[in-house]
Amino acid sequence: MTDTTSLGPVRRRADLPRARRIVVKVGSSSVSGDAAGQIGSLVDALATAYGHGTEVVLVSSGAIATGFPFLGLEGRPDDLATQQAAAATGQNVLMFRYQQQLDRHGVVAAQILLTAGDLQNPTHRVNAQRAIDRLLALRVLPIVNENDTVATHEIRFGDNDRLAALVARLLGADALVLLSDVEALYTKPPEQPGAERIDEVPFGDELAGVTFGTIGAAGVGTGGAGTKVAAARLAAEAGTAVLVTATSLVDRALAGEHVGTWFHSGPRG
Repeated sequence: MTDTTSLGPVRRRADLPRARRIVVKVGSSSVSGDAAGQIGSLVDALATAYGHGTEVVLVSSGAIATGFPFLGLEGRPDDLATQQAAAATGQNVLMFRYQQQLDRHGVVAAQILLTAGDLQNPTHRVNAQRAIDRLLALRVLPIVNENDTVATHEIRFGDNDRLAALVARLLGADALVLLSDVEALYTKPPEQPGAERIDEVPFGDELAGVTFGTIGAAGVGTGGAGTKVAAARLAAEAGTAVLVTATSLVDRALAGEHVGTWFHSGPRG
């Protein structure tokens, strides 16, 4: 049985391997289309943390993008009904792919689909928290996604970075790791001259003068660097430290290596 007595608060990158509870969010461009092969290495990193005794929750985008080819679509549809159809199709395939990789580690996944309305409704919010807490106690890996099949434009999270931050707050997570296809945040889009990597963001820093572009493959995801900063601040305000880095570096990130951009957390309420 894993000794969890050494697990505790996360104040810096090096503390990530000893986090009691961690939320990891991965974007559509990292787990769908040609990038679907990254699911195996992502799962390996999560399973390693799981093996150390850390409670792991994965927030995964990608259902709509995964459903594209099964519906004969070449890109993200504009109308809500087709997005819902793609989500319903792709969510099934995405969960199958995750479980197929988790089987190698003897870990069982559970699917949690939420809408923004669920986390605004006190009863639904408590029920979601209770269910996820119980799954973690049973050593099951919850995989959370927005319930795109029933969500409407008016009640959507907008992006899963925000969903991940709200889940981290709901569960009192020690750390939130936001993954994309860029290794860190920069002072301007990294392809532009003069862009400088941002190593750490003190709590409350407004990042004045920083210009954010988009992160992720065009036409696949909905998030970007700006949404990650907003999500990081939302989580940090509740006392959860945040790391923003690339999906390809997730194993190094969870091992506590010096990668990505680190957002220091505020005090827990």
